Amino acid sequence: MTGRLDDTERPALLASLPDWACDPAGTALTREFRFADFQAAFGFMTRVALWAERHDHHPQWSNVYQRVTVTWSSHDVQGLSMRDIDAARHCDLLWAAQGFRPPSA
Repeated sequence: MTGRLDDTERPALLASLPDWACDPAGTALTREFRFADFQAAFGFMTRVALWAERHDHHPQWSNVYQRVTVTWSSHDVQGLSMRDIDAARHCDLLWAAQGFRPPSA
């Protein structure tokens, strides 16, 4: 288990995730991913789910056809932890591995 990120740690870590939105309370990270079709979106969700199981850290998410919205938050610390940062980075890597690039690139 990792602790909650404090106000001095959080800004630099969030800056490394420009395509993720942090809620106003600083307790969750959310990003919408878009894919070519449902099959690609579901494949991404499957890869994230396998990673989440290995790391015992699970997202809140939704899927509508080619869109997947992912939210990471550490409920045990009532905020963001390094697990959420690592999970968001992993999602970005999986998305890029499918040939997609973030809007900020």
